[in-house]
Amino acid sequence: MSIKYFLVLINFLFSISIYSQASNDTVIFKVPTSLPGSIIYEVNVRQYTTQGTFDAFSKHLPRLKEMGVDIIWLMPIFPISQVKRKGTLGSYYAVADYNKINAEYGNKESFKKLVDEIHKLGMKVILDWVPNHTAWDNPLVDQHPDWYHRDWKGEFHPSPWRDWDDIIDLDYQQPDMREY
Repeated sequence: MSIKYFLVLINFLFSISIYSQASNDTVIFKVPTSLPGSIIYEVNVRQYTTQGTFDAFSKHLPRLKEMGVDIIWLMPIFPISQVKRKGTLGSYYAVADYNKINAEYGNKESFKKLVDEIHKLGMKVILDWVPNHTAWDNPLVDQHPDWYHRDWKGEFHPSPWRDWDDIIDLDYQQPDMREY
């Protein structure tokens, strides 16, 4: 597993631990018995094939299975933000809408078909989803502006990490946001 995805996983777990502390719940993580020893293969759909689609990638599944891959880890498959976009393509982690599929890759049906094909080959799927921030043009920004961190001037607070100004951190101290 690359250091990038180790950090994403830690970030996810940290977000959950913040949730559990804020809500006074206890969260117990149980590792599925099938996970230890599994081979995880990270897939960047946009750049895996010339077409950059779910359908084009699915043709490579038998070869990945033959290589011994147990789990396909899909980088974010959500629409990429237009606001404060990084370069021409944008960052996968600047998610414009967690409830939609990036149309560049296909649609809901082609995604479901891909997942079905992965499962038919006996592999599992992990979606790379980071729940601690959104893009600036995510619908939640307008629908629930109180769910985001603010700076001392009351303005949205971009992530404090170096060069991550294309995202805004969610505020897990907001009970409604945690219930979302």
